[in-house]
Amino acid sequence: MSIDTHETSNGTLIERLFGAGAHFGFSKSRRHPSIKKYIFTHKDGTDIFDLEQTSALLATATELMKTAGAEGKTVLYVSTKPEASTIVHSFATRAAMPFVVNRWIGGILTNWSEIRKRIERMKALVAERESGELERKYTKKERVVIGREIDKLEFNFGGISAMDRMPQYLLIVDPRHDSIAVQEAKDMRIPVIAIMSSDCNVKDITYPIVVNDALKASITLALEELTAAYESGRSTYVPAPVVRTTRPPLRANEAPRRPRPTTDRRS
Repeated sequence: MSIDTHETSNGTLIERLFGAGAHFGFSKSRRHPSIKKYIFTHKDGTDIFDLEQTSALLATATELMKTAGAEGKTVLYVSTKPEASTIVHSFATRAAMPFVVNRWIGGILTNWSEIRKRIERMKALVAERESGELERKYTKKERVVIGREIDKLEFNFGGISAMDRMPQYLLIVDPRHDSIAVQEAKDMRIPVIAIMSSDCNVKDITYPIVVNDALKASITLALEELTAAYESGRSTYVPAPVVRTTRPPLRANEAPRRPRPTTDRRS
């Protein structure tokens, strides 16, 4: 299907991008050199994106997200910038995917084993609080301190508390703002899908989507396309069957098997 015939109830994808203001970049003085090929023109000192190229980039990324959903892959949604964090949180929750929207803690990807220990600490404290164990074990003053610790842990790690493994993809809004997350993904060879504007370096991103990353309507449109594609793929996902690796328990009166004697074939 060509980009021009990507029809929806709201018109073509290009028309919807235009309507959302996705074609506006930043001022020419802020443009990163790697973005130049995606610029159609500039008006009143502002870069204007070529929406045909943008729609093609978005189509590529949506196909990737659909495949990721069909294969049951984990996509980590990221954006700590104020204009995008609430939107990212909403779409990540809708897709039942992990997210980071408050603060990127260094090591989430490159030191996952240690981050996971802190998440387990958070879960243990929350469980004790909900069961009333904290009331029985600690004084009021101690519980206040523990409560603050729980709040801090939930602020930093609440969005990834259900992430039991490293993500297969990173989906980020404004990779320049969360550059540490992008660098960690590169270090761990995790592909990055990025909604990004003219001040970002395309060369850092595996699957760039060059749009206005400061306007809520533009961010929402891109995330809607990507998340809907993931959901579409996920609807066809069939988990792999669990392979039994242990021998079933012995039946009554069944003697355990003796190991076969080994023969030394060395001469």
